[in-house]
Amino acid sequence: MPELAALYLMMINAGTVTAFALDKRAAARGGWRVPERRLLALAALGGSPGALAARALLRHKTRKTGFSAWLWGIAAVQALLAAWLAYRAFR
Repeated sequence: MPELAALYLMMINAGTVTAFALDKRAAARGGWRVPERRLLALAALGGSPGALAARALLRHKTRKTGFSAWLWGIAAVQALLAAWLAYRAFR
């Protein structure tokens, strides 16, 4: 079971980084954009580390304060959940 969870997290984070990269490329070229809701949904589904990494590496969506607040909120909730699960597992 932990192997499946790790595989899922690797795939969702790779997909999230890809979505951010495609959106950044489309923004530069004036093409079709990935909706912010979709980027945030990918983060909420476990891709927040990938979203934060892509955001920093690509310098994408850094000026959008509303987007940033949602992204950091999602990451904080996930970090708290991970800490709680780790606490319960090692108690």
